[in-house]
Amino acid sequence: MQTTATEETTVLVVDDERDVAELYATWLGTDHDVRSANGGQEALDRVDGVDVVFLDRQMPAMSGDEVLDEIEARGVDCRVVMVTAVDPGFDIVEMPFDDYLTKPVDRNDLLETVEAMRTRDTYDEHLQEYFAMASKKATLESEKNPVELDAHEEYREVSERVEALRERADSAVDELDDFESAFRDFPGG
Repeated sequence: MQTTATEETTVLVVDDERDVAELYATWLGTDHDVRSANGGQEALDRVDGVDVVFLDRQMPAMSGDEVLDEIEARGVDCRVVMVTAVDPGFDIVEMPFDDYLTKPVDRNDLLETVEAMRTRDTYDEHLQEYFAMASKKATLESEKNPVELDAHEEYREVSERVEALRERADSAVDELDDFESAFRDFPGG
């Protein structure tokens, strides 16, 4: 998906409610190239060449979860943001999406998320995985009470994965700082 600041981002909005898809497309269309789809198969027909997908989770015929699985199976290089009115279950921990927005969302939510996905795409795979896991953890924490969280192994697993990924990222930053400081010590540096 590597886009630069001067390149327009191509966004696919997928929602079975035509009015919602059109509203999101209008909001995003001022800043981005936007495609829309009102069902799972239509989304899969339009996903090639897309940078960011906003994917409704509950749709008839083919659910957003099924569309997400097919996008991953095809190896489509894009960021996927689940957008849904459904409270997330612990099943989201293993789902291959990058972010999760709970409806209702507004124009700023969508625009900020596109920018976050563009920024994330410049990161290496490790940092992308960290941010995806951190998003899942934050989603669960915002939608579940502490008793529910403590009772589920999936939450403990995502918490441990986020911590391990964060430690690895911190280590990489420390190594980079050490590398840069070594060059500052050279004459003329």
